[in-house]
Amino acid sequence: MSKRFALFAAAAIFAAAFSVSGQKARPDFNRSSDYDVQNYTIRARFDRKKQEVFGDTTVTLKPTKADLRIVELDAVNLAFNSVKLATSGAALSYRTAPTKVIVTLDKAYQVGDEVSIQFVYSTTKPKKGIYFREADGDSAGVELHSSQIWSQGEAEEARYWFPSFDFPSDKATTEEYITAEAGETVIGNGEFLGKQANGDGSVTWHYKMPVPHSTYLVSFAIGKYVRVEDRYKDIPLGYYVYPLRESIAKKAFGGTPDMIGVYEQLTGVNFPYNKYDQTIVANFQFGGMENITATTMADTEIFFADLSVTSTAGELTPASSIVTDLVSHELAHSWFGDLVTCKNWAELWLNEGFATFMEAAYREKRFGRDDYMSKIRQDAADFMIDDAVNRRRHPLFDLTARNVDGLFDNPNTTYNKGGAVIHQLREQVGDEAFWKGINAYLNAHKFANVESTDLRKAMEEASGQDLGWFFDQWVYGAGAPSIRVTHVWQPRTKTLSLTFTQIQRPDGITPAVFRLPMDIRIRTAEGSVNQKLDLTKRSQLVTFRLSGRPTAVEVDPEDKIPLKKVTLPPSLTPLAGVK
Repeated sequence: MSKRFALFAAAAIFAAAFSVSGQKARPDFNRSSDYDVQNYTIRARFDRKKQEVFGDTTVTLKPTKADLRIVELDAVNLAFNSVKLATSGAALSYRTAPTKVIVTLDKAYQVGDEVSIQFVYSTTKPKKGIYFREADGDSAGVELHSSQIWSQGEAEEARYWFPSFDFPSDKATTEEYITAEAGETVIGNGEFLGKQANGDGSVTWHYKMPVPHSTYLVSFAIGKYVRVEDRYKDIPLGYYVYPLRESIAKKAFGGTPDMIGVYEQLTGVNFPYNKYDQTIVANFQFGGMENITATTMADTEIFFADLSVTSTAGELTPASSIVTDLVSHELAHSWFGDLVTCKNWAELWLNEGFATFMEAAYREKRFGRDDYMSKIRQDAADFMIDDAVNRRRHPLFDLTARNVDGLFDNPNTTYNKGGAVIHQLREQVGDEAFWKGINAYLNAHKFANVESTDLRKAMEEASGQDLGWFFDQWVYGAGAPSIRVTHVWQPRTKTLSLTFTQIQRPDGITPAVFRLPMDIRIRTAEGSVNQKLDLTKRSQLVTFRLSGRPTAVEVDPEDKIPLKKVTLPPSLTPLAGVK
């Protein structure tokens, strides 16, 4: 998903407590279950005037423990007409709770058994999950877009329109039968298997997604659309735009085949699905949403494509960067989020941080290292500005994740910091080990779920490094280091002494001491000296012998660690150009 335009003693104690060996046990955000859903077959039709949804969903599951007799599924404000065994039609007893439907099966089922439960139900004016949009036109009466109905699943909105295990850790295949009015188009997940006209003037569209995925990725969109076709190798690509706006499709989405190729090259993992659609909708609450094989985009974001003009230097302009970053971000989720999915919402950064980083990685391939670093630096700066004032701070491993409605309240951490931390991980292990680790990570957890420990393991195996310290401070710790640098120059001995003091305020989640392996470049009239530092203390003195008086000092000149602030007081002004 893309964002929318959207006391020292105590500190020392905390630093020790925050070490790898002494760190407190992290809370468990995983959700247990005594069954594993295999498939959802979803049928839905609608009454637009009443904003009513009529659903018929069959949930096929297998017990994961012996003697399963009670099945609890997530369901909010669904009025059930019937609940029965799909195979025999036998009615099942059930009861509802505010967020659940609790079904008593006809007998105790064992591990390995398969049971299918059919739910027939309705809901009116759902608060989440399905959104009804009226048609809109301009002052001259020209229709800008037709009326629309579309779904939004992330984080836990599927439960508002079909009973489900609505949590990212359970992946299942899906089949959709979505009924719309004649003349409308329905875009769903997976392969389009045809449509059938009904006797009442409606048409039912049939899609099947045979690859297991999390429920929040289930989607459909209904409206009047024109499909602009494209391809990447043998993979069909569909760009769904409003009638009379066909020209925007290639401007906005035309880079998709190239992006897929770049991502395949970087990750070493082929695009994992048999199609990729991108559909614009009105009044979308996010910039975009990576519904599996069928990404939804806010039309307002895509319309920036009409303002996109590549500069004569071949660089991204502000308008073109908005669209390029959005399209590449959502596409990147096909690998990071859809194929390999966070196991729980505390690990959401593994989806969003990677998609944000891959925006920059695509820029690097197409526009060069400077453009990549510009994006990384901006993401880091946006996070640090926000982190200085945000009262809802949290680590990348989101300790506030039980508040699902607030998951996207602090996007500068989950997205921007997440992307910058992945850049720092790349710099720490080196480019070759990084992409080797990414390939191993994706292949080891294909069509499954991950936690930060899985990423750490892949990177440690690829690099041969112990990265516990890295994950402790950057993933499980919050904030970023703020460093004050002072200096003493001794002309007689030609030695430069630099004191690096970390002045960030430690708290329950922010370390007093960040370990910072960094480069430093010291310039003199005779040339420059490059040195490596490994800052591991709250205050650390480092001395260098030089050939002459220093004229400039650069700390981390290549921004291998952009998540930092370096402050030079007036006492450093004799070092002209210090940064």
